[in-house]
Amino acid sequence: MSKNIQQHNFQPIRHDRLLQELVHDAYKASGKLKEPAVCKHCNAVYLHGRWQWLAVPINAQTEICPACHRIQDHYPAGFLTIKGGFFLQHRNEIMNLIHNQEHREKADHPLKRIMGVEERTGETLVTTTDIHLARSIGDALHRAYQGQLEYSYNQAENLLRVEWVH
Repeated sequence: MSKNIQQHNFQPIRHDRLLQELVHDAYKASGKLKEPAVCKHCNAVYLHGRWQWLAVPINAQTEICPACHRIQDHYPAGFLTIKGGFFLQHRNEIMNLIHNQEHREKADHPLKRIMGVEERTGETLVTTTDIHLARSIGDALHRAYQGQLEYSYNQAENLLRVEWVH
């Protein structure tokens, strides 16, 4: 190794090792959007580097926000499976808690939305546009009713699966 490389504490590149690829989310803009922008589906406004619920500026360009893009593509980021005897007995109350949690989150963060609620035999699947919403709903269920809560995060696809059983 040359003296110059040793002095600057550089390490030679080893070609026999794979580099870990950074998480790529196709639903996040690769660069900054031109501001102001408005989503043509939900009217969320992109201003000061983030999506917000604001009055639409006159000079806003139209875009599709990441949440509406996910909804359009039917590609959720969060999956929350709810099941168990307690859930079946208190389904309406629990679903109200889930929708209230979404309304609280969505008020400050327009990209956090429930995409769908699918009834299955003995369980319900709630899909979300954001992994953090799926997690916060799971946390809210656990705080309110206890039960068993499990998370499974797929870093390669940036997906979160949450299961709550009670």
